[in-house]
Amino acid sequence: MASLFDEPDISQDLLTGVRSAAVPLTGADADLEALIEGIGEARFVLLGEATHGTHEFYALRAALTRRLIAEHGFTAVAVEADWPDALRVNAFIHGEGNDPDEESALGDFQRFPRWMWRNQDTVELVRWLRHHNAAQPPKRQAGFYGLDLYSLHASMRAVVDYLEQVDPEAAQRARLRYACFERFGDDPQHYGHAVASGRASPCEDKAVAQLLELQRRPPLHARDADARFFAEQNARLARNAEAYYRAMYAGRHESWNLRDTHMADAADALARHLSQKQGRPAKMVVWAHNSHLGDARATQLGDQGELNLGQLMRQRHGRATYTVGFTTYTGTVLAAHAWDEPGVRRKIRPALPGSYEHLFHEVDLGRFLLRMKDLGEAASGLRERRLERAIGVVYAPRTERWSHYFLADLPAQFDAVVHCDETWALQPLDADAGHEEEDAPDTYPFGL
Repeated sequence: MASLFDEPDISQDLLTGVRSAAVPLTGADADLEALIEGIGEARFVLLGEATHGTHEFYALRAALTRRLIAEHGFTAVAVEADWPDALRVNAFIHGEGNDPDEESALGDFQRFPRWMWRNQDTVELVRWLRHHNAAQPPKRQAGFYGLDLYSLHASMRAVVDYLEQVDPEAAQRARLRYACFERFGDDPQHYGHAVASGRASPCEDKAVAQLLELQRRPPLHARDADARFFAEQNARLARNAEAYYRAMYAGRHESWNLRDTHMADAADALARHLSQKQGRPAKMVVWAHNSHLGDARATQLGDQGELNLGQLMRQRHGRATYTVGFTTYTGTVLAAHAWDEPGVRRKIRPALPGSYEHLFHEVDLGRFLLRMKDLGEAASGLRERRLERAIGVVYAPRTERWSHYFLADLPAQFDAVVHCDETWALQPLDADAGHEEEDAPDTYPFGL
């Protein structure tokens, strides 16, 4: 197996083979036809990103998502975001709730990094979804949902709020159970650290008991089905978040695996709910980082014990899953210098020699789509493990090789890849993000 120091050759034959298989992207509507043809009858289309802060990735994913919803019967956009925060957007695009506009509907995205969803590209997608839904019957309308599990306290509040409306006595029982978390304050990491260090007993049994009670409740009536499902998902999130924050102090792989398993379970639960509601198998677009969606079994991270959402969806649904990765060579990105610091517009260093991103730069097509099924024998060198870059919410260019690269077999990791050689940073909605980078030391590891 290649080591981290290997730089596989980029031969002329390899460049010619990749160039012959690549579909140039010109910005025309027809650009997406080859990708839509490759997706075929897949019900779960997973759209990645090499960074959390790149405009082109959001814009291209949105363009494909619009086509899949408008022309191919997809009815859900599920993103790497917290469930209760995304439900406020879901209400808005269905003409519900009290938000007057798209920016207001994104108001619950307050946890770092706010700019990951509070940005101009997301506003435009939300605006399109609301307009689309206004012209559709209920069973054809599209929803916007979050798959992540960081919202422990918001989800517990949402469970209590739901029960308060349908069963005040059950709401009081929920309050008593969730009170176990109160003495740790609003930061669930304080809870995880206290339990992991032996200074406090876990609240696991309380979170599990609340989920089980809610699962045993029959829906009050057909109109209650959505609200009951949303509440159950919040209770499930609270249970899984409790385990996640304890696992944070047990090792990276355990917490990562808990998180990605939760996202896969959330996607499956949502698909079952929508299928029952719509009377046909639901189709879903998933947005998350490449590191979550590219099959972990094809990467160095998988060798080290990590699994991920893309791997689990492939294992559970086979060819009904289609995964698209996105890569870039250079440009700018919205990213922080350190965790919980403002997002700033940063320069992306040119990709390292021997990496997939450098290889695609040498193909010299600017932007292109590469479907792995189109790779001929001349491109077999693409299957040799190479470095692949992953920039999260934090970018540390001075330690880039160690902080942002891992070895991967790209054709086994994704069904297709979109490469944009030069990309630009997202435009955030909030004034505390998006400023030009200032010189500062970069030493923090990446966050995805």
